[in-house]
Amino acid sequence: MRTILSGTAKEVVIDTEGPVVIIGESINPTRRKKLASALQENDFNPVLELARSQIAAGADILDINVGFPGVDDEKLLPEVVKAVQDCFDVPLCLDSPNPAAIKAALKTAKGKCLINSVNGNESSFNSLLPVASEYGAAIIALCIDENGISDDPVKRKNIAATIIGRALKSGIKPEDIIVDPVAMAVSADPRACLVTLDTIRLIRSDLGHNITMGSSNISFGLPDRESLNAAFLTLAVYCGLTCPIANPEKITAAVRATDLVLGRDDYAVRFVEYFQSRT
Repeated sequence: MRTILSGTAKEVVIDTEGPVVIIGESINPTRRKKLASALQENDFNPVLELARSQIAAGADILDINVGFPGVDDEKLLPEVVKAVQDCFDVPLCLDSPNPAAIKAALKTAKGKCLINSVNGNESSFNSLLPVASEYGAAIIALCIDENGISDDPVKRKNIAATIIGRALKSGIKPEDIIVDPVAMAVSADPRACLVTLDTIRLIRSDLGHNITMGSSNISFGLPDRESLNAAFLTLAVYCGLTCPIANPEKITAAVRATDLVLGRDDYAVRFVEYFQSRT
């Protein structure tokens, strides 16, 4: 299955047969006090620098999140979207729990965006699926419903199937639905990674959709997070992950290596090009 997103002119294809597409996570003021302060002052230069550095490090798509306490994200998210797309031709993933902010950003955005995210709650269906359909956006189907996050991979897959069914009824094309199986901290639950990997396998085999997730979530609270994230990411890609949301400066080397060993990089062209670009 192929999901196609676009910026002003550039298209990015996310394909269940690979190679991996990277969604850069760094435009997010959570735990970034300087970015939050700049956004409060309508200073978008730090956002543009993050966009530039993520693209240079291998990001194919940029996740845009402007959420922090007291923010009017219905006003700010479209402004940041415009600032980024005025400088960079890159597809965007619009990341906000506020449906009004998502709609406002879609009105401003060029090309075809990805909405992060629609979950299995009725309120999420009612507020976001019509917006995605109206603006032709793709969605992330997050495997959470009114009962929270299940520790059963089959239940998570079934939540995804429910969201997909509702999205299709709303006029969203199947290829425009990317599933997030939910990655949780392994420090809190020793089986957290195994549950996510099993969910990825089930989504790949039973549903056939592209798969994303916040790939660094699993290492929260642990030392040497980069090594742990790389190990988990490699296993997840092997199981069916196609477009992780992460910091490209931390994961692109592992992604290029994984694509190569999985036979998705003929003659190691992308692998070599990436490392040549870093010297």
